[in-house]
Amino acid sequence: MNDTDDIDYAAVFQAWPGMVALLTPDLVYTDASEEFLRASGRKREDVVGRHLSEVFPDNPAEPAATGMRSLEASLLRVLATGERDAMAPQRYDLQHPDRPGHWDRRYWSPVNAPVLDRDGRVALLVHRIEEATELVRVRREAGAGRGEALESELYRRACTLQDVNERLRQAHAREREVALALQKAMLPAPRQLGGHRAAVRYRPAVGALNVCGDWYDLVDLVDGDRIAVSVGDVVGHGLEAAGVMGQLRSALSAASRVAAGPAQALDVLGRYAHVVDGAESATAVTTFIDFDAHTIAYSSAGHPPPALVHADGRVDFLDRATDPPLDARPDPRPRRQALTTFGLGASLVLYTDGLIERRREDIDAGLARLADSLGRHRTAEPEALADAVLRELLPPEGATDDTALIVVRL
Repeated sequence: MNDTDDIDYAAVFQAWPGMVALLTPDLVYTDASEEFLRASGRKREDVVGRHLSEVFPDNPAEPAATGMRSLEASLLRVLATGERDAMAPQRYDLQHPDRPGHWDRRYWSPVNAPVLDRDGRVALLVHRIEEATELVRVRREAGAGRGEALESELYRRACTLQDVNERLRQAHAREREVALALQKAMLPAPRQLGGHRAAVRYRPAVGALNVCGDWYDLVDLVDGDRIAVSVGDVVGHGLEAAGVMGQLRSALSAASRVAAGPAQALDVLGRYAHVVDGAESATAVTTFIDFDAHTIAYSSAGHPPPALVHADGRVDFLDRATDPPLDARPDPRPRRQALTTFGLGASLVLYTDGLIERRREDIDAGLARLADSLGRHRTAEPEALADAVLRELLPPEGATDDTALIVVRL
């Protein structure tokens, strides 16, 4: 059977070994496997369509039996994060459905996972249980007095592990808040420069803390109708790379305001990068756009070339002034600079390598993919053009490298 359309997934679900159930984001059971019903002592009508706490309430007479509260917290975490959550074995007291007030002591180890819809939202929660009750029973029968001790130790260790996991989650959440604040402080907000339209996008790699070593900058220059637009890339992800990124972005922003051109601005940045720990192999490209003269002066320090999208759909990659990365030479030499012209309706696109590079693929293939997308969407406004490029070039599941993108309508 090769056609997945022929697979009866409902039958697969019911035949799945072990206890499995599906819940809605409101924590209402929408289905349960036959094994789940059998092992929990419930009928389908006792479970499906009812809330988790209604089907399995905690035992009010046993303060130690908090398994269901912990389970609900785990399911809510999955709903909030869209990520799988494995729970340590815990004690659950199950009320006998036909004998109110009678509770069966069980030990379960659940794993909860999200089912995402096409928009990436959590549509269902998969709840799978590993039964540990029999293990506890067998060990209890193996020797007088040992069962209760084992049961107590198992529960104690499970609670300790659950507490450690919760502290790690809280620490990760705090680190993520710091990362988001750092990103907001270090990167300029999208804005119009001198009435010119621009769009920026910033996509950290999958698994990053929503902050990375890629950066962008837009600067109003003092003379005439001119702006400087730059992007750069620091090796690595997370807070350390972001700290280096912030230093380099700020230095280039200041240098661009006083430099005679982009090459001189990168010369200054290269000297600064040479004394910044973590700036090894950092790359950057900067462009000075003169709207009065309809020219772009540019210089690159080991960075992928900017793309100039003409109104007729032709795409030129600005690659005539590329030198090594910022700190590649012990004694920095003056960098090269080139000049090109543009017409009305053109767009300038700067980006980092996460947009075009793929493993085991030549970079020319990524550049061709970018040129094709830009040519087809050239008439779109900068915001729509940026969205279209990211949608077509980045994998749906997220990129493995950080990506920064900036589009300026000329």
